[in-house]
Amino acid sequence: MTIEVHGSVEPGFEPVADAFAAAFAERPTMGGALHVTLGGHSVIDLWAGIADERTGRVWLQDTPSVVFSCTKGLMSILIARLVQDGLLDYDAPVARYWPEFAQAGKADITVGQALAHRAGLSAPRENLTEDDIVDWDRMVAVLAAQEPLWPIGTGYAYHALTHGWLTGELVRRVTGKSAGAWFGEVITGPLGADAWIGLPDALADRPAHLQVSAPLSALWADEARKPAPNWPYKAMTLGNALPADLVTDEGGFNRQRIRAAEIPGAGGVATARALAMIWSATVVPTKGIRLIDDAVIATATRTQSEGVSVFGGDPPYSRWGYGFQLDSEARRYLGDGCFGHDGAGGQVGFADPARQIGFGFVTNWMMGPEDQRATGIISALRQVL
Repeated sequence: MTIEVHGSVEPGFEPVADAFAAAFAERPTMGGALHVTLGGHSVIDLWAGIADERTGRVWLQDTPSVVFSCTKGLMSILIARLVQDGLLDYDAPVARYWPEFAQAGKADITVGQALAHRAGLSAPRENLTEDDIVDWDRMVAVLAAQEPLWPIGTGYAYHALTHGWLTGELVRRVTGKSAGAWFGEVITGPLGADAWIGLPDALADRPAHLQVSAPLSALWADEARKPAPNWPYKAMTLGNALPADLVTDEGGFNRQRIRAAEIPGAGGVATARALAMIWSATVVPTKGIRLIDDAVIATATRTQSEGVSVFGGDPPYSRWGYGFQLDSEARRYLGDGCFGHDGAGGQVGFADPARQIGFGFVTNWMMGPEDQRATGIISALRQVL
């Protein structure tokens, strides 16, 4: 079956549209969207497929989806903006802004270390529940009280979900507003972007319904069988708080209670257009908005963590700045200098300062290591450029 792709493509970018259409091959219930900006202006705006396989609802231009860890990239933009505004310092201790964080040997952990997955808090020591993770004060109290999982300064491990509460509490401490509220005030409001950290209940019916591929389910089933403590697995599930696949038919991030809570490590909801416009605004004026200046980008995108994590198992080719995912074999962008963040199941958002590119790809069909959809789209874009 040939998928019907809707939208527009500027002349010269047709190979990228072809790669987007190819992503739907043999996936009849998949939906998704792609948006690319160049110099602050849209050059690709495409959408296709099914937003909800249960009802047959089709994907529209303004269909948003949970973007999972792309949310960490958005939070890293917020933190970079606060650094630019002089309200945060990457080299300052977290405890300068959040005094309770100094507990359990964490007094010297810096903002930069927390951003770069080096704070030793990649997973909670205790088993948490869904009630815990929708309670902001509970989550930040858990992290403030916890002893790091490894000696600080000896390595890093991906803070899959806890990263969001660490960055979000820093936002709250220096602005007096929640991460979601500050995100709306500084980013989505000025840009008119359909993206939320904490989806309003009035919009509960808009997001796509998420599905999980069999290989991804099998991967997490294998992780669940490994002996405890499996810290990378617990970093994703937080104990009993989330299903291993992050979603079930009606649970996990398919549940409005989870999407409504501000979970800045994975709970953002956005359209492809919103992601592309936000990332564009980090490197070039977009709708008259420039979010981060070149000097802060240069600092925020210096490599801070790379290689094998302290728990092993992670690909030895990941690379991180101050919260930003950098171009590496784990996630190829358009080359050195690009920065962004991908998300569980296939979502990707990034910026290319040299080419003034903003990129957003979202989908409801979650895949694992076998996923080549965004990789193929980005490769086609690289060849076009």
